[in-house]
Amino acid sequence: MTHALHSPLTTHLINRLRDGTTDAEEFRRLVKQLTLLLVDAALGEDDLKPVPLRTWQGENTYALADESEIVFVTILRAGLPMLDAVMDLFPKASVGFLAMKRDETTHEAKLYYDRVPECRGRHVVIVDPMVATGGSLNDAVTLLRQKEPARITSLHIIASPEGVEKVTATHPELALFIAQIDRGLSADKFILPGLGDAGDRAFNTL
Repeated sequence: MTHALHSPLTTHLINRLRDGTTDAEEFRRLVKQLTLLLVDAALGEDDLKPVPLRTWQGENTYALADESEIVFVTILRAGLPMLDAVMDLFPKASVGFLAMKRDETTHEAKLYYDRVPECRGRHVVIVDPMVATGGSLNDAVTLLRQKEPARITSLHIIASPEGVEKVTATHPELALFIAQIDRGLSADKFILPGLGDAGDRAFNTL
């Protein structure tokens, strides 16, 4: 199931990301702000559990996210600013890392690093800024499903319609949250109008 925010606020923030004069520090900050909007949209009632709290009025029970049941997984390195944002929100959650490199000839992603904690019965949340062809995300979801999570949610800043179609066809059970779906892919399989290379722009490696 795909959820696209497409709000005036997300449009404003994404277009600031598109601006070529936005420096790396500002780029990371904008990505973090958009990530908070995505988490707000993706957080469901099932993620909240009753917890006894001692407040200024005495002890009572309130709903809080069960951080022990959440595993955030980022695809290196572009997803690191998104990971910072979610870890600020849920500092007790577990974190996993996948590293994939795109083959510039075949446009396919190849996994070369997998460091993901125990996922069985937990809510796995993937954070990665962009879904272009959908290949990396498809591979990540396939790998993570083998770890037997209760469910998988995926958060992204932008995506191409082609990438969304490919992912949802392969993994119809995936809850996909995207701030904005862009126009499409170029002949070289880059998102148009896109943001450029999110990793390079976030970490000054242009």
